[in-house]
Amino acid sequence: MADEAKIRAIFANLEHGDGDAFFHHVSEDVDWTVMGTHPLAGRYHSKQEFRAATFARLNKLLPGGTQLQVANLLMSGDTAIVELMSNAVARNGMRFDNRYCWIVRFAGDTIVEVRAYLDSVKVAELIRENE
Repeated sequence: MADEAKIRAIFANLEHGDGDAFFHHVSEDVDWTVMGTHPLAGRYHSKQEFRAATFARLNKLLPGGTQLQVANLLMSGDTAIVELMSNAVARNGMRFDNRYCWIVRFAGDTIVEVRAYLDSVKVAELIRENE
């Protein structure tokens, strides 16, 4: 498993807005579950499927983009718990400030499974008012 410094380096890519560099460390057949009852919630079985259904969709709604900032990182065995926050402005001017908790399982330096928790109401509102 990656150590804390390596995991922080991987997530630093999201902090700098470099999703491609972050996703370089995600398995092609990642098992990524977005929890909740909002339009992005569901289980994705590949990196491509996840990115198309979530990141690409959100990028259309957040013209200035968003960077995820790591607020906290805990590790146990091959799993890291990463608390993230983001601040962004939607197309219609609404604030989209969200907080996340990703439970991330690694195989070596590669992310193979994620369970992501976030504010479902904020996501639903963003999509409803901006798509």
